[in-house]
Amino acid sequence: MGTWRGLRVAFILGSLFMILLIIVYWDDVGGFNIYPLQEPKQVLLHPRTTAGPSHSMSRPQSSSSLPVPTTARSTTLLSEETGGAAEDRTEDEGKEKQEQRHKETREDEKERSRTTLDNREQEERKQRIVDVCSGKEAVEFPGRTRPFEQIPNRELDHLIVDDTHQIIYCYVPKVACTNWKRVMVVLSQSLISPSSGKPYTDPEAVPPDLVHNSSIHLTFAKFWRHYGSLSRHLMALKLQHYTKFLFVRDPFVRLISAFRNKFGRPNEDFYKQFGSVMLHRYANVSGILPETAAEAFAEGIKPTFQQFITYLLDPETEKESIFNEHWRQVYRLCHPCQVKYDFIGRLESLETDAAYLLKLLEVDHLLHFPSGARNRTAASWERDWFAQIPIAIRRELYKLYEPDFAMFGYPKPDSALHQ
Repeated sequence: MGTWRGLRVAFILGSLFMILLIIVYWDDVGGFNIYPLQEPKQVLLHPRTTAGPSHSMSRPQSSSSLPVPTTARSTTLLSEETGGAAEDRTEDEGKEKQEQRHKETREDEKERSRTTLDNREQEERKQRIVDVCSGKEAVEFPGRTRPFEQIPNRELDHLIVDDTHQIIYCYVPKVACTNWKRVMVVLSQSLISPSSGKPYTDPEAVPPDLVHNSSIHLTFAKFWRHYGSLSRHLMALKLQHYTKFLFVRDPFVRLISAFRNKFGRPNEDFYKQFGSVMLHRYANVSGILPETAAEAFAEGIKPTFQQFITYLLDPETEKESIFNEHWRQVYRLCHPCQVKYDFIGRLESLETDAAYLLKLLEVDHLLHFPSGARNRTAASWERDWFAQIPIAIRRELYKLYEPDFAMFGYPKPDSALHQ
């Protein structure tokens, strides 16, 4: 019995000792943890930040009683700072996007406003032509009421046709026509570049002297040769469906520009065909004129602006021709009473009108209107060019170009007519 009792006491003491060991080393051993292991939430700081341990082996405690280790505290602070910076960046990016949207909205509004103004201006320009052609402005001129079918073919040589883009352009010399012809060459692909062997794609690359070669442009005047008896019918169809445009300029300023360009410097063709006639008729030049323009200019023999105007007003001139295209009236070049133009541009607003027109034609993605110096006559033209011209001649000259003044909205130059 003594032995059995001793074993029982030893068992009990051993059990108590084991229980005591379990209690002392509970945290290290882990015991029988009734809580499942959980992956802790990680705060993403920056792609380069290294993540902490995957899980904790300690007993769960309430979050309020957990001490924050130094590394955890640093991580938390870094998270807060980085998070704040991210929020700042997000806010800045949001502001930038909002400002960009506002800017785009303002630009869209400006564009719509400009388009509205351009449309209104175009309607006014077109209505002005209708009023003059209908007789409301009491301005009479030859051909005002004749139908298009009665216009001779030779007078349709300024209407250039581009069938690819369905465009008709009536060119007016001394009104940016060189650059507009360049645009038409590119659109119609009617001229091959010798360097590439392909049609020109940049208007500025087209040599200016080549664009005035009439053979590279399809005009209404050539329709009879191409289409015979169907030519007038085809003209009517194209006039109905194609977009038609022209550019104009103050008639007197255009006239001065033409004189400066053709008679202000040696020009052999114009000297022989027109200059010599002016000098013989109005300059009282005795003897034989110099044979070439260069020789005449070297001797100081050249037409004056007054002689040029006298030539234009001379009834004999009208009998001889319908005027050279450089000083022929626009209503005789482009027939605005018979051709209902969709767009009337002005040299005085060339840049904005050209940009608007290319959008209207839906070719602004293909090319840009050529930039560069343009022929501009000084604003003092009245004083510089008409000071020596008698009032009676000035008024007679105005009557000659009055239809263009009235039709295209240019004010009557009272200071030049009443000095």
